[in-house]
Amino acid sequence: MPKTALTNFAGRVAGAKGGAMTTRLIRWFVGKYGVNMDEAANSDIASYTSFNEFFTRPLKDGARPLAQADFVCPVDGAISQFGDIDDHHIFQAKGHKFTSQELVGGDASLAAHFQHGHFANLYLSPKDYHRLHMPCDGRLTRMIYVPGKLFSVNPTTARGVPGLFARNERVVCVFESPEHGPFVMTLVGATIVGSMATVWHGVVNPPRMARICEWNYDDQNIVLKKGEEMGRFLLGSTIVMLFKKGTISFNGDWSPERPVRLGEAMGNRPR
Repeated sequence: MPKTALTNFAGRVAGAKGGAMTTRLIRWFVGKYGVNMDEAANSDIASYTSFNEFFTRPLKDGARPLAQADFVCPVDGAISQFGDIDDHHIFQAKGHKFTSQELVGGDASLAAHFQHGHFANLYLSPKDYHRLHMPCDGRLTRMIYVPGKLFSVNPTTARGVPGLFARNERVVCVFESPEHGPFVMTLVGATIVGSMATVWHGVVNPPRMARICEWNYDDQNIVLKKGEEMGRFLLGSTIVMLFKKGTISFNGDWSPERPVRLGEAMGNRPR
């Protein structure tokens, strides 16, 4: 399948303002995937001028209250995998692993912060709310764009494609927390994911760059609080988070494939 061409085409369709055709597409999508429009700040399907506007719709105020926890879930979606990083290996599914160094684009010094640390891979399906939020307070220090493939990231593909999340196109966002030290939020691209965006940069892709690109924010004071929006996907994908050793004890109710909601308790710092 020509994944890049298909993704670029989907991006053009999603960004088009097609009037009644756009409304029909959105209405079909809502019915097909069971999207809960009652939670949207704007539940009027006909008022959205493009599919992208609908897809990145905000929620009503108060729809996702934050739990009393050190770390909250940053998205609506489902747990792919989570747990401890085995030396520097992150578990994907069905015997597949990838390394933290591969995930962040080959930066060994950045990956070293997370040796024997903790990870969480969360999958966003097409029906989910697609804005990404902060799991804890953090000051942005770096952003790294890593070119790659555009495999689907659904659970079936995750079980079948070795090293999937470290092979796909991705945007690595590096933060420093005053309480928890450095942590990483990696936005993983996929087939038909037209773009990924952050609140400080805007759309990162397209264009799809042929080499690793990096932005350094040490000279800026970009601070995001727990629960604040940090980015968004256009169509479903996966976010991979990395935390330092001894930083987080995950919610005891969490398990692979379990649905999760933005704002619920993800874990606490070990006492």
